[in-house]
Amino acid sequence: MLPKQFVTSQYYKKTALLYCIASIIVCFLFSYRLNDSIVMDLRIVPFIIGALYMRLSPLLGILIIALRSLHGIDYGFYLVFGFYSVLTIIFWFISPWFLKLRSSQRILFSTSVTLLCSICLSTFIVLFIHPFQLLDIWIAFIVVPPIGVAMLSYIIEMIEKNQQLYQQLLTAEKLEAVEQMGAAISHEIRNPLTSAIGFAQLLDEDSLENGKRMQYLSIIKGELEAAERVIKDYLTFSKPQIESLEKLNINNELFHILKLMEPLANSASIKISCNFSSIGYIEGERQKFQQCFIYIIRNAIESLPNGGDILIETETTKKNIIIYIKDSGFGMSKTNIERLGEPYYVTNGKKGTGLSIMVAYSIVRAMNGTVDVHSEIGIGTTFRFSFKRFT
Repeated sequence: MLPKQFVTSQYYKKTALLYCIASIIVCFLFSYRLNDSIVMDLRIVPFIIGALYMRLSPLLGILIIALRSLHGIDYGFYLVFGFYSVLTIIFWFISPWFLKLRSSQRILFSTSVTLLCSICLSTFIVLFIHPFQLLDIWIAFIVVPPIGVAMLSYIIEMIEKNQQLYQQLLTAEKLEAVEQMGAAISHEIRNPLTSAIGFAQLLDEDSLENGKRMQYLSIIKGELEAAERVIKDYLTFSKPQIESLEKLNINNELFHILKLMEPLANSASIKISCNFSSIGYIEGERQKFQQCFIYIIRNAIESLPNGGDILIETETTKKNIIIYIKDSGFGMSKTNIERLGEPYYVTNGKKGTGLSIMVAYSIVRAMNGTVDVHSEIGIGTTFRFSFKRFT
């Protein structure tokens, strides 16, 4: 966790408070009574960590004083009461300043403060209580707590750095995705717009025949419609909402899609076969469902530049309807499968934006479906779509 998040986030602060309270209780449970007045433990370690990093000194100070009172109201209790009362006030005011320091400075400061507190406490005990076990006093107060605080501070700072690197990585990935998406959209829109602008300039010629003028207007209209389709695809990808739900017969919808794709398949010397199971229904939007599988089948066709076979199968279970689209192409590696749906990634070996696959995946998710891809190099690729069965 980031130290500043401990201060600003209630969730992290409550979690940190529980850890600190539990640590202090454990320290008291495993304490070592040196004599009737002195009880030695490591309570100062979670106290300093919680006070500096989470600004929890008031709660932790009260807890330590209350737990110490269970051992009796003696000189040691009054020493603990005065000592932790002063530390509570000091740490409450210096914690905001502490969190503004650099990572190495926080480690050094917390360790130095622990060492200073330990020296003051042990010196007071030696001068006023006169214990016999001086070696135990020095080790328990001067050696162990600073080492413990240094270790915990180092761990916290390492977690902070890892979180920062993770956030930077996420930000970089988001920026890269936005850049790729912007490049993809501009690439797809620029081509039809360039053509439309060119023919619009030709319309300015006075000597242009009416027949040519109508032809150019028709081309311009077609190019603008192509640009509009790209924008619609992008909107479908970014917000793939299903606007109108209806009962869809999977077999009928797939037959309709195959009729639309048959000319493209024939021109590419590709044979499309069907093996549909019994009639099954799903709930979804007809236009988006057709758009999704037109994109998937077109992608499969374009992935077979030298011709081949595509098999479309359906399977009906008690809860789901499964659609398989299998091609006899070159196949994909595991890395390529993981990249499916990313901007600028296509499987047909040509330049493109990968927008159609992204849109198809978004539509499937919007219809509460799932997509699984299995592929083997040299054998082919199988797309498996699963939708909840509508009864």
